[in-house]
Amino acid sequence: MKRIFTSLLLSFTLISVAQETEKNTNNAAMSIPAGYYNSATGTGYVLKTQLATIITNNYNDRGYSGLYTTYLTSDKDFYYENDGTLLDMYTEQPTGAECEFTYGTGQDDGTLGNNECERYNREHTVPQSYFGSATPMYSDAHFVVPSDKHVNAQRGDTPYGKVNAANWTSLNGSKRGSNLNSGYSAGFSGTVFEPIDEFKGDIARMLLYFATRYESQLAGFYTSTSSEVKAMFDGTSDHSFSNTFLNILLTWNQQDPVSQREIDRNNAVYARQNNRNPFIDHNEYVTQIWGLPLATPTFDTLNTISVYPNPSTDVINISSETALDQIEIMTINGQVLQQIKSPVFENNTYSISNLPKGFYFLKLSSNTNSVTKKILIN
Repeated sequence: MKRIFTSLLLSFTLISVAQETEKNTNNAAMSIPAGYYNSATGTGYVLKTQLATIITNNYNDRGYSGLYTTYLTSDKDFYYENDGTLLDMYTEQPTGAECEFTYGTGQDDGTLGNNECERYNREHTVPQSYFGSATPMYSDAHFVVPSDKHVNAQRGDTPYGKVNAANWTSLNGSKRGSNLNSGYSAGFSGTVFEPIDEFKGDIARMLLYFATRYESQLAGFYTSTSSEVKAMFDGTSDHSFSNTFLNILLTWNQQDPVSQREIDRNNAVYARQNNRNPFIDHNEYVTQIWGLPLATPTFDTLNTISVYPNPSTDVINISSETALDQIEIMTINGQVLQQIKSPVFENNTYSISNLPKGFYFLKLSSNTNSVTKKILIN
């Protein structure tokens, strides 16, 4: 009996070592190449164009069929079940069991897919109808990911958003339905697809990558398509997104920070395509280009808040008729300098002092709503 137990323990150890070895081999000790972002010196849309040049130069298109080869290193599950199966954002259950695909088994062959867990294929997070299935967009692994075939079909060409009333829900909780036309997703009431919270930031950064990598072609895409996903974009090369959907992406980017899985995936795709997603490497670029999420437009009581004196040499006063749950002071790079929960409220006024000289964003939150103000300390 002791010998059997020892053999089982040895087998388990060997399997664990093999999985860890594969993980380390797939994403081996890779980091941002020295000097890769040296020319990213601007701010705003100038920075966006600089990044577009960086991630376009020396791009290696591996072709549509090559995506499945890329996925062997970029999209294996070494983070949840840790078993090396396909990591699909539409079926993954971060805290529980789910149906699993093993690469090479269940790949879409034109059959099945009328139910979840039957076949997997390739999902364009920006639907291919938007860019006419043209290359190199068609095969860019930074925004084309492995996906359950059935869930992919249920999403269709709908933009990503915050679902108000779901008309379909996947096994892991991803859902499709009418967009919640309030809060951070205000401004659109059509059909959207909402991934689970675990992957909202991942998807946001994929779309921000797309808008940067292909910025010079965005106007052409917008003009030539009639797809419903057109609602996400505004036809410009700089701002890129309509206000509603930019705010959704910026909010998701903040709510779901860059994970180790994204870092590893970025490295693996770089090894194949020779370009990177800059918003994973330097998430502060998001704020430097597009700023912070917009204030919630329906929460009038927060929008009437006054901040004074501004500019100031020391004390900043915040006059509000609404009690605030939290005050955050952030740098222009999105770094949280101070986070004050349940701040002291005296005579309808909050006071903040001892801030170093500089330009800051002041985020004021009450319940699930927030507003952002700009302040300057001289």
